[in-house]
Amino acid sequence: MRPGLARRIAARRPLWLALLATSLALVCAAPASAAMSLVPPKPDVLLGVSDRGSTEGFNAFAELTGKHPALMQTFFGWGNTPNKAYERWRETQTRPVVAISTQNAQTLEEIITPQQIALGYGDDYLLQLNQFFATHNLPAYIRPLGEPNRCLNAWAGVECDGTLKDGEHSSYWYKEAFRRIAAITRGGLTTEALNAELAEIGLPGLQRSKGANPVSLPVAPVSIIWSPLPAGSPRVKGNFPGNYWPGSKWVDWVGTDFYAKYPVWEDLNRFYNAAQWRNKPIAITEWAMSEKDEPKFVNQLINWVVTHKRVQMLTYYQGFGYGNTYELSHYPQTASTLATKIRRATFLPYAEYNAGLLPPLQPKEKTP
Repeated sequence: MRPGLARRIAARRPLWLALLATSLALVCAAPASAAMSLVPPKPDVLLGVSDRGSTEGFNAFAELTGKHPALMQTFFGWGNTPNKAYERWRETQTRPVVAISTQNAQTLEEIITPQQIALGYGDDYLLQLNQFFATHNLPAYIRPLGEPNRCLNAWAGVECDGTLKDGEHSSYWYKEAFRRIAAITRGGLTTEALNAELAEIGLPGLQRSKGANPVSLPVAPVSIIWSPLPAGSPRVKGNFPGNYWPGSKWVDWVGTDFYAKYPVWEDLNRFYNAAQWRNKPIAITEWAMSEKDEPKFVNQLINWVVTHKRVQMLTYYQGFGYGNTYELSHYPQTASTLATKIRRATFLPYAEYNAGLLPPLQPKEKTP
């Protein structure tokens, strides 16, 4: 990391420590079952970048843009524990965005269906997430099953030929799965109250597979992001964002992905102005270059963010592996333009309370 950038990061540490008690008190004082938006004051925007599995990838992005990202978005296959990612969140002093997929990252095999999630077959994992973020008192954004209207995703409600899915992958079961994920990961209810809430939307109660259900779930300081594509892939009737809307009760942020390869501004504007979520903060949960150096796109995107006041999160997707076309270092003019555009103070390099304020995980004792 560049020395000047490192000094600026170090200089902020006393401020974090000063804010720690206040931030911790606010998180702990949140009423049971209340959703936590974790939204910065307007017009501030939380900068973010995707996790590439190492702090080196994060530091390289910070060096390239001249600004430390406040958020790190980590992609979890269903069942993945946060332990390893927690150490990266700590070391990079970021607040996590946890993007949950139902596919194996290597094989793309589907691990669990939307219907199975809705009916409780994945409750062990949701309880684990609730317990983790509550125990560590770590504010986080949970982004379950993003891009449900992208046909290549296992949880999508549409085939790539435009045929709408029915059965366990229908948009109905997607919405029910999303609601269950939100209810359990947020916590803050007795199990009896949680079961009553699930029953109201036609779902079975908590389904812990081993042992008795807990008496209650702790409040986890998490904020739920719902994030379809701005229109749909493919663009067919029944595959637009509103077809997957789970309802305001279950959503804290509304997000979407917007790549330079598909700059359909009309769709983005329509998405922003949709009546169903007009009172929700907006996140650009993924954006990236993918084929050519386009500083014009970055100018347009940052100007759009600045002039649309509900947009308060902006996360770059860095991609993975060999042949990765999203890495910002491939596009020097774009990187330079981005660095200039995000210099303004409203693009936040830190979330007040983040994993950098927390201790490392204690190693598990080995059983003899």
